[in-house]
Amino acid sequence: MQPVTEREIRSSFVNCSKGDAKRLPVPKDLDAPPWDDLDFFGWSDPSYPGRSYLVFPQDDGLVGVALRHETGGSGRAQMCSICKTTHTGSGVSLLTAAKAGDSGRKGNTIGTYMCTDLACSLYARNKRSPSAGRRYREDMPEEDKIARVRENLTAFIARLYT
Repeated sequence: MQPVTEREIRSSFVNCSKGDAKRLPVPKDLDAPPWDDLDFFGWSDPSYPGRSYLVFPQDDGLVGVALRHETGGSGRAQMCSICKTTHTGSGVSLLTAAKAGDSGRKGNTIGTYMCTDLACSLYARNKRSPSAGRRYREDMPEEDKIARVRENLTAFIARLYT
């Protein structure tokens, strides 16, 4: 992924108002993320547990998504639908997003089970290991795992518009 600016991030959100996008907390040090290892950029709101955000580059531009999840976790092992990493405790959460446009303003949402830390790109590249879970053992080249992350996230984002 190419590095992004705060302005690009704020203007990319498709499922919240421009005012909400203007107020959401964007990480201060946008030089710190390992951009070459990211398929999307995700972060949690430090002042509001259970609120996260991600931006994902697509052919027609950057797409930003505001997400929510219950805090605490189930205590059971769960697998991320995006990168197929298994975590215990609160490592995987049902992340929900308001749909884009009028449907979202009416309260309609979509959801997917995803790594709560939004580090799917790093798990797919074996740059990070789950603290108590494990990667599903598979004989798949790293390039295919990376492609799967992108495909699964593309499918999730496409559901925002249906």
